[in-house]
Amino acid sequence: MASEPNEATVDPLEALILDRCAAAGSGKSISPDEVARAAGGNPNETSAWRPLLRSVRAAAASLQDRGAIQVLRKGKPVDIRTAKGVIRLALPSAAPQAPSAEV
Repeated sequence: MASEPNEATVDPLEALILDRCAAAGSGKSISPDEVARAAGGNPNETSAWRPLLRSVRAAAASLQDRGAIQVLRKGKPVDIRTAKGVIRLALPSAAPQAPSAEV
């Protein structure tokens, strides 16, 4: 029997991504760096947040798989697992688009 996720089982990075995307507002996106900086404590100390980027991308991939967020590259949806370069995270738009396999 599958159970619904509750507050105790929600990944803190996933929750932070969703909070930051919601705070940015509809039609706006955030950088994964922003999430890592918030999770890492001191945003000015690179050694505190930089190691979290891989975990932030993994959390974002999980959210993308569930349709909770969109991952964008140059304003277009992409699959986070194949996207290269700068990406942005956003709440899904009203008209869902399939992610492209941009490399």
